[in-house]
Amino acid sequence: MKPLVSIIFPAYNAENYLPYTLQSAIAQTWPRKEIIIINDGSTDRTLEVAKRLATKEVRVVSTANQGLSAAVNHGLSLCQGDYVQELDADDILAPDKIQRQLETLRESDSKRTLLSSPWAHFYYRTRIARFIPNSLWQDLSPVEWLSRKMGDNLHMQNATWLVSRELMEAAGPWDANLRYDQDGEYFCRVLLASEGTRFVREARIFYRVSGSHSISHIGDADKDKRISYLVSIKLHIKYLRSLEDSERVRKTCVTFLQNKLRFFYGREPEMVNELQTMAAQLGGQLEIPQLRPKYAWMRPVIGYKNARYAQEYLPQVKATVLRHWDGTMFSLEKSLTRHPYQT
Repeated sequence: MKPLVSIIFPAYNAENYLPYTLQSAIAQTWPRKEIIIINDGSTDRTLEVAKRLATKEVRVVSTANQGLSAAVNHGLSLCQGDYVQELDADDILAPDKIQRQLETLRESDSKRTLLSSPWAHFYYRTRIARFIPNSLWQDLSPVEWLSRKMGDNLHMQNATWLVSRELMEAAGPWDANLRYDQDGEYFCRVLLASEGTRFVREARIFYRVSGSHSISHIGDADKDKRISYLVSIKLHIKYLRSLEDSERVRKTCVTFLQNKLRFFYGREPEMVNELQTMAAQLGGQLEIPQLRPKYAWMRPVIGYKNARYAQEYLPQVKATVLRHWDGTMFSLEKSLTRHPYQT
């Protein structure tokens, strides 16, 4: 019998995007699946939309608002699948994503083979998304995968993973105390429990760019997120060094700290000092974060802080314009098609 796949997605105030995400889960070509939506105390019409669109494969559960990690953990406690697909409530699975991944498994493969896939950003129309390969897009050992993620300043979008129940149970629950990078920290633990990743190039994920209100965005006022991010950074270093504690790994960890310093520099002096101490213990030293060339010229004119502000927020302005334009085109195209949830 083919393995059962549990598709779990938490939903908080997701009424606008939930229909498209749910449709992409229902449309999966893999025949044996269950879909569990955790309505995490939404105050909009998320629950109503989920119930209206539900089929016999879809289970809708409501809880008090406890945050992303608690919602995912609740879904994991309910699921029966041999494999688990976590899916944010605004992202999209290609119809054959799960099937493509499972079809690469051989009888001799361990249940600790961790399946991954490519992903691309989109606003509204998935058909214009561009898939840009990076050094994680291949089969890798746990230590090599984590080294590349940290050293090359990369990440793997959470819905790319397809995780066996054995790996899920070995990794443990999501950390409900984290408010930022919850998925990054969790999938590090999944990776550590695995025998390595298998990258399935034909399986695709579309990662919606939703702006500054996204849980993955850190703004100037988000001190709690920066606290969580610092915890995650420490854990990443701990996890990598548990796999290999060599000179090259320590250098990778210093590079990782340097790349992350910009989220704290000029905002949280105590956290900056902590990062610098960690770098020194690894045999390195952190430098003042450099502005990108297109913004560096502003520093003598308006000062470092204002130039950094421009570097952080002007791209968001551009993204907002592009998102509104793509949304307008999407609405126009949708009005001309008979498929209301086509993207």
